[in-house]
Amino acid sequence: MDYGMLINGEQVSAERMIEVINPATEEVFARVPHASEAQMNAAVAAAKAAQKAWAETPMVERRAKVEALAAAIGEEADELARLITMEQGKPLPEAQGEVAWSQGYLAHTATLELPDRVIQDDAEFRIETRHKPLGVVAGIIAWNFPLLLCCWKIGPALMAGNAIVLKPAPTTPVAALKLGEICARIFPAGLVNIITDANDLGPKLTAHPDVAKIGFTGSSETGKRIMASAADTMKRVTLEMGGNDPAIVLPDVDVKAAAEKVYGGAFLNAGQVCLAVKRAYVHSDIYEDFCAELVALAEQAVVDDGMKQGTTIGPIQNKAQFDKIKGFLEDARACGKIIAGGTPKDGPGYFVPPTIVRDVTDGQKIVDEEQFGPVLPVIRFDDIDDVIARANASDYGLGGSVHSGDTAKATEIAGRIESGTIWVNQQLNIGPHIPMAGFKGSGLGVEQSVEGLAEYTQMQVINVARG
Repeated sequence: MDYGMLINGEQVSAERMIEVINPATEEVFARVPHASEAQMNAAVAAAKAAQKAWAETPMVERRAKVEALAAAIGEEADELARLITMEQGKPLPEAQGEVAWSQGYLAHTATLELPDRVIQDDAEFRIETRHKPLGVVAGIIAWNFPLLLCCWKIGPALMAGNAIVLKPAPTTPVAALKLGEICARIFPAGLVNIITDANDLGPKLTAHPDVAKIGFTGSSETGKRIMASAADTMKRVTLEMGGNDPAIVLPDVDVKAAAEKVYGGAFLNAGQVCLAVKRAYVHSDIYEDFCAELVALAEQAVVDDGMKQGTTIGPIQNKAQFDKIKGFLEDARACGKIIAGGTPKDGPGYFVPPTIVRDVTDGQKIVDEEQFGPVLPVIRFDDIDDVIARANASDYGLGGSVHSGDTAKATEIAGRIESGTIWVNQQLNIGPHIPMAGFKGSGLGVEQSVEGLAEYTQMQVINVARG
């Protein structure tokens, strides 16, 4: 089936098309346009024109439109979930969860406000701060959550009074284009534009002189290039990038319960989650038992096409990432002991079973680099100060967790971890009301909540003399 881009309120095609592969079958299931540079420029121009009126639109009307988008996504939930599974690979229940999350994030973002703040109001001066729209936002989306990440950009961009040009990942563009069909029925022409490419238009879009803000979710390497591209025109940027998130497991835990939490945090969406557990540091006193519990969980996994009932782990989303994961497996065999999984499935599809690797340590690729797949190294530790130092010895700082029977102790340790979000005795508890930010190479700026909305605005101070 062919899908169209959304440019200036119209569904449009292109001279060239891109074939979209189902990663579970390696077969083409859809075609999308390969936008030209002229079409990209037209999308930016349409957004620039539409933004002027939208900036003057009262907040109550903006809110109603964003709420309408959330409701419309709910009405199309079944088709959207099916498309997500077909292009991204995740099991259908996880895709249904992504659709529900998308609705919830939009609905919550529609409730947010950035009211004027009076700093001084006396006989001499009235001084207040205001939040002004930036103009045109470019939203660049990763392939792991193809609908949710679009909504993470659309919601705050529009609530702040901006227009947006979205560019989904070339391997997962279909749900985004379906979202474009929905947006075309709700928003003024040009306010939301969605274009698709083969990763060739990103540098042109991020350098475009009429783009005022870039909201990016993806790899740290790409994020650094975007930041460099934005410098010449001083664009605002929010970068949500990679992580190598540590889970620290103390010896006083309930081993079975803690293993279930760490396993769930590591293998959601086949490990293709920026905030997933990427390395588990487990105290020597419980190391053997903890590894055994992880193996038991991994062996229960059903690795198959996400459209099949009962599947718990779908495929790796694309061949390039599949090949990268196979490289991690080779490293794991060379430097540690694979105790579950470790061998990609034969036949069509990019399938890797959940893999547990023990007897590895810092300084090895499997530990130091982000796998972004269903591979979890388990590292032994004995000393708290030492393991904190090892957890922090990373260029990343997105998330992390501490598990302990002593919540106060775990909370104190959490405060010493150099990451934007640290969970205590849980994993992946995120929400639209919770700010999300990264330390170091994991990002710049904030997403979600009021702090995330403010990222899509420019502060202005009005300073009035009296008398």
